[in-house]
Amino acid sequence: MALIVQKYGGTSVGSVERIQAVAQRVYKTVQAGNSIVVVVSAMGKTTDGLVKLATEISPNPNRREMDMLLSTGEQVTIALLSMALQELGQPAISMTGAQVGIVTEAEHSRARILHIETTRLTRHINAGKVVVVAGFQGISSVGEMEITTLGRGGSDTSAVAIAAALKANFCEIYTDVPGILTTDPRLVAEAQLMDAISCDEMLELASLGAKVLHPRAVEIARNYGVPLVVRSSWTDQPGTWVTSAKPQGRSLINLEIARPVDHVEFDTNQAKVALLRVPDKPGVAARLFGEISRQKVDVDLIIQSVHEGNSNDIAFTVTTPILKRAEAVATAIAPALRSQSNPKSDEAEVMVEHNIAKVSIAGAGMIGRPGVAAKMFATLAEAGVNIQMISTSEVKVSCVVNAAECDRAVLALCAAFEIEAGKGETRGQGGQGGQGGQGGQGRIIEETSPLSPPSPLSPLSPPSPPVRGVALDLNQARLAIRQLPDRPGMAAKLFGLLAQHNISVDMIIQSQRCRVIDGVPRRDIAFTVSQIDGENAKKMLTQVAAELGWGEVVLDSAIAKVSIVGAGMVGQPGVAAKMFEALAQQQINIQMIATSEIKISCVVAQEQGVKALQAIHAAFELAGSEKFVVPA
Repeated sequence: MALIVQKYGGTSVGSVERIQAVAQRVYKTVQAGNSIVVVVSAMGKTTDGLVKLATEISPNPNRREMDMLLSTGEQVTIALLSMALQELGQPAISMTGAQVGIVTEAEHSRARILHIETTRLTRHINAGKVVVVAGFQGISSVGEMEITTLGRGGSDTSAVAIAAALKANFCEIYTDVPGILTTDPRLVAEAQLMDAISCDEMLELASLGAKVLHPRAVEIARNYGVPLVVRSSWTDQPGTWVTSAKPQGRSLINLEIARPVDHVEFDTNQAKVALLRVPDKPGVAARLFGEISRQKVDVDLIIQSVHEGNSNDIAFTVTTPILKRAEAVATAIAPALRSQSNPKSDEAEVMVEHNIAKVSIAGAGMIGRPGVAAKMFATLAEAGVNIQMISTSEVKVSCVVNAAECDRAVLALCAAFEIEAGKGETRGQGGQGGQGGQGGQGRIIEETSPLSPPSPLSPLSPPSPPVRGVALDLNQARLAIRQLPDRPGMAAKLFGLLAQHNISVDMIIQSQRCRVIDGVPRRDIAFTVSQIDGENAKKMLTQVAAELGWGEVVLDSAIAKVSIVGAGMVGQPGVAAKMFEALAQQQINIQMIATSEIKISCVVAQEQGVKALQAIHAAFELAGSEKFVVPA
């Protein structure tokens, strides 16, 4: 009937009894007339135990030997599950990543899949066997036979890659929750189960720390059109389907290292409104965007920079036709935002800038590749284009530039990322609250990549709930660099250095306030990285700061990032206001804001992270009637 790839995580195979339960589920699926490939993780906490053994031997174990060690965890599981299936009378064979033919980069502990030799796999499937595959691993090449591992989430990645290579009917991911929930049920017991979610939305949620699916697995599903469903290992509930557009006929060679950027987008129909020196206290963003929402002003990018003293800056972009209305709202509310306790302090100031454009690069292949954003910034610098604002997400980086430089920027980016300019079609790009579909907007797409049918982001699609999920990331740190010279090439230099040290950056915020020091205009820039990279990044950047003319490098590890994701927020300016108001009601101060088309993220104090998530989840009425208990 169907060729199905099933993946079972460590909790699902954490004991002999659970392995036997998985075998029963697989057996029933085969008895229904299906062909099955099963991908499994190591049992329970096996990998943690192996890591502990290694660190008892060496504080900094060799990465090759770690791959040799950690790959044994999955080998235990595949042998036991194969035995369990054979005991049920079901022919089965266990295979390591090397035996399957999962060929990867020669990059120990974080390899990406190049291609999968499916000949042996197909032969066993055609013989009526269930093939039980060790997830998380592969070999660097058929000649060298070096064992490699794929890094965190590697079993998800293995399963979806095998499904793509075999052109399976669908891939099932079995886990300890009944599907994709609106938030982490460990933090909100009433988190609601979704029937379906788009790959774009899932990519954002997965990148924000939702642990049900790894972003690399979602990336492959999106690129190859693999139907994906997340289900519970403990029940027969239907789970959540992760939907993707029609596959684009990509080659299965270089499966995980296809070109990172699929298209370049631009929008010259934009203007920027910035409020400088607004008080750094709870409720300011809520008041501003609450009034913007009441006046039905649609905004695109929203950026709040890191505070300076007791104030910070909030900037947003709008389409040119509604600029006067947006400016009027900002000007009217500015007096109310000024410091009441210190009337002699600098007053909040409204700054409006016409003649700007937004240029963006987009592609699912950008995930986990710190060099992509750095390459964009370097390309713009080489073209003499200065960056005024930056907005990032997992699959897109957008820069606001001078409108007169838009064409030059787009052509340079197309050349740098090998996108053939002039090919593809032009269509409107709506933003967070943007309308899209107006003149001055376009997308240049790789010639072999036709446009898909309307996606959840398209105004032609049926309306979606504005917010699908809320995510919390407690594992980030923020770095701020004071007084960076405001000229082309600074962002390229900064993020190029981080990329060279393999440090991935998440949010990037460039302050709107500009100071002229010794004749040089300067701005602050702040960005977030993984906590484990924070100290190393600060040390590295501090060493070069004086040489490059930068100011102080400041690290704050006590932050949390709370985010909302939903394709339905496009064209609904009240969504941001509702999020900010929910935080203000709990007296939670917003330290930074960044947005993309389908995501709004706020940085808050770490100790307020869980409370922030719970408040936002309640504000958007995402709770269901059922309480989910995650098995131990």
